[in-house]
Amino acid sequence: MSPFQSEQAEGPDGPVEVRHVQPYQAVKPYRCPGCDHEIAVGLGHEVVVPTLAPDLRRHWHTGCWHREQKAREKASSKTGGQARKRAR
Repeated sequence: MSPFQSEQAEGPDGPVEVRHVQPYQAVKPYRCPGCDHEIAVGLGHEVVVPTLAPDLRRHWHTGCWHREQKAREKASSKTGGQARKRAR
């Protein structure tokens, strides 16, 4: 059993697995691609792992990842809506 809580999500390049890292598991600093600030040792955060390219995983602040996910969902729904309109 993995010590990480994970969920599946859809990214622009395909499916991703999102793993929550608990504060006690965060033993290294990382740089968040959402805000370009450091994720400090001991700070809980998300690890986003592309299913098709797991070596491209990135560590995100939880809030940055939630904002990114909402933006992706919004962009996806706009694109889907435009495609539906064109099909009419």
